[in-house]
Amino acid sequence: MKDIILLVGHGSRGPDGNREIERFAGEWRARQPGLDIEVCFIEFADVLLEEGLDRAARAAAARGVQRVIVAPLILNAASHVKTEIPEHIASARIRHPDLEFLYAAHLGACEPILAILERRRYQAMRELDTPDPRNTGIILLARGSSDRVANGHVAEMARWLFESGEHDLVDIAFTGVTHPRLEGVAQRQARLGMMQIIILPYYLFTGRLIERIERQVDNLRQQYPRIRFARGEYFGFEEEIFQLLEERIRAL
Repeated sequence: MKDIILLVGHGSRGPDGNREIERFAGEWRARQPGLDIEVCFIEFADVLLEEGLDRAARAAAARGVQRVIVAPLILNAASHVKTEIPEHIASARIRHPDLEFLYAAHLGACEPILAILERRRYQAMRELDTPDPRNTGIILLARGSSDRVANGHVAEMARWLFESGEHDLVDIAFTGVTHPRLEGVAQRQARLGMMQIIILPYYLFTGRLIERIERQVDNLRQQYPRIRFARGEYFGFEEEIFQLLEERIRAL
């Protein structure tokens, strides 16, 4: 008997980001027709966690299914993953006592995510005039968090990226909440003699923050005309993301 999968996206103030998550769910259904997938968001969307859980419960009742699996489509475990989603699941268990609600692990810092970052680095290096890692710095740019463990996982991925390549500089930066910020890290790499800088967004889907990153990179190009900048793409539709979600569900 099939379970109901509730895919939980973060949500974006820009509608394109939420539409991409809906499209991701559609592609996941196409590749795994045996999965019954519902979608909701943590914030900035029409269907938030409470309604999403209730919809999943109604779908389970209609199909005679006993389990709802909540699958967070989220890279790092900050307050949303550690507190907010579990609290909503606990409330849903009270509202729907005949159903079993299971909580899958988030994506996390892992080898498949590193593989995506390595591809993004390779693609960005091909855009540069001189694809030499010795004079090319890398900045892994993530959403900041008040949770130091979540920020630490970004640093962990940057270290893995450093060890898997030949770049002298692999730094981290954040778009908000915490520091360092992109402009300061780019300035540091310029002072250390980097002639080229690759900025790798540590993001799954588009949204207002991706748009802001694009503007920031344009500003850096104007500020440092002698330095060549390349920006990687976010990576929500990569094969590894689908596989990780499926692994997280199978592990329950």
